Amino acid sequence: MSTYTAPLADMRFALYDFLGAETLYARLPGCESATRDVIDAVLEEAARLCEQVLAPLNAVGDQEGCRYDQATASVATPRGFKQAYEQFVGGGWSGLTAPAEFGGQGLPESMGALVKEMIDSANLAWGTYPLLSHGATEALKQHGEPWQQQAFLKPIVEGRWTGTMCLTEPHCGTDLGLLKTRAEPAGDGVYRITGTKIFITAGEHDFTENIVHLVLARLPDAPAGTKGISLFVVPKFKVARDGSMGTRNALACGAIEHKMGIKGSATCVMNFDGAEGYLVGQPHRGLAAMFTMMNTARLAVGLQGQALIERAYQSALAYARERLQMRALSGAKYPDKPADPLIVHPDVRRMLLTQKAFSEGGRALGVYAYALVDIQHHAADEAERRRAEELVSFLTPIVKGMLTEAAVECTNHALQIYGGHGYIAENGMEQFARDARITTIYEGTTQIQALDLLGRKIMQQQGAGLRHFLEEISAFCQARAKDAALAEFIGPLAVAAKEWGDLTMALGKRAMENPEEVGAAAVDYLFYSGYVALAYVWAKSVAAAEASAQDAGFKAAKRHTARFYFARLLPRTRAHRAAIEAGADSLLAMPDAQFG
Repeated sequence: MSTYTAPLADMRFALYDFLGAETLYARLPGCESATRDVIDAVLEEAARLCEQVLAPLNAVGDQEGCRYDQATASVATPRGFKQAYEQFVGGGWSGLTAPAEFGGQGLPESMGALVKEMIDSANLAWGTYPLLSHGATEALKQHGEPWQQQAFLKPIVEGRWTGTMCLTEPHCGTDLGLLKTRAEPAGDGVYRITGTKIFITAGEHDFTENIVHLVLARLPDAPAGTKGISLFVVPKFKVARDGSMGTRNALACGAIEHKMGIKGSATCVMNFDGAEGYLVGQPHRGLAAMFTMMNTARLAVGLQGQALIERAYQSALAYARERLQMRALSGAKYPDKPADPLIVHPDVRRMLLTQKAFSEGGRALGVYAYALVDIQHHAADEAERRRAEELVSFLTPIVKGMLTEAAVECTNHALQIYGGHGYIAENGMEQFARDARITTIYEGTTQIQALDLLGRKIMQQQGAGLRHFLEEISAFCQARAKDAALAEFIGPLAVAAKEWGDLTMALGKRAMENPEEVGAAAVDYLFYSGYVALAYVWAKSVAAAEASAQDAGFKAAKRHTARFYFARLLPRTRAHRAAIEAGADSLLAMPDAQFG
């Protein structure tokens, strides 16, 4: 069975050396308490929780799954899950990054991202429960009325209640303009919500005394399409304006889904039958409020992908070191053994290095993105906050789309390294491969992330975030232009960044003549962008390692992995560029009837 060890050394490197967190937090109002001593203590305690409590339950959750009781419309989570949640809440983890005014610890999101990585590496299915609570906290914090924040946020932050996000309906997923759930005014600011939502993570479970649903619905006077959607907070047990909990609300779980992976996560059909709720934000402006929650979740799902890569890599590396198979092509490397271990073989190393490059590069990219969230929320300078907001908005679909697709690739590499032993359940590799698959789908598929990146962030918003990012890469390359130790990375990175800008301009011109070019190019553009973004963080990681107090072995490993990334993974941009430049014709020319 697979075990997990939190990669604290590389996490500290990503935070202190790559990001410069100590300096960053010291200058951000509200983040000053996050000193190195505090951060180290938090990371070490989180590692213990994840290694000793959550990781041993990962296989249990997959084997047992959640159980639905039709008579009571209740859901029982796998053995040990509820007790683990009680330990999680007892340790104060539920409010780690939440504002102090609502009972949280107010620590930076970029530090919290590393705790989240450990949770997801240890037990992805279990980690979905606090994930949705974090999203609900962000939505209510930014859009809720003061009384709603007091009534709902404090118990969510304390962990006594959890949150959900209720968007999808049986007939509409991505196209929310088609949703039918209704909200009827009932007086005194109360609305009655009626409709069915599906694929609701943690919609029902046995962790907490109450569950707070954030639900998209239409008011009677709502215009058609997405401009007619409002957001409502609808608790499982009614909540008065003073925060007191009342009787059971008119909502229930109608079923749970039987899924390919994350079986310990309750994925529910939720039926609302005139359930009482309150409007969050302005009427017909619910989608904007929901996107606050969704964008938080999209970054978080990107980290899920990276976390699975790390977990799979640890297992594959241990197996490759132990498993004896054949001799190295250049002669025996371990002549005292009957065969050499798998790690001597070039293609096994290719798979291991791919996992290592995506995990460590993805960790750095994720920490960087979450640092922008910290700057967006805490920086004293308005221009700095606006720049951070534009940058993180641009990077969110890249982090989500790129790291989750990499998780599918890398968990399959881990399974392949195990061979037949990876295909059977007892070693855990096939669970990682199954669990990874959902990350490319929920909170917006890879295709949706790609359309968001190219259609919205580039075309509609004139590429503001891309400009900021390219300027940052250019400044880094210019500052390091004469650094001989980085020359092998700076040259290719500068070329890739310029090509990224040129490719975007050319694509934008084509799209103005034919809008179908956006859809035809979007996924390849997302991958292209992701590979260049990771090239930047890898070059910056080598620079940060060389300037750090890390030991020689750590520095050498960073450089070797960066060389592999630039030699073997960054060249994938060439294929994506060719596909982008091929245009839409080859996709659209064939009549529908000929798909047969």
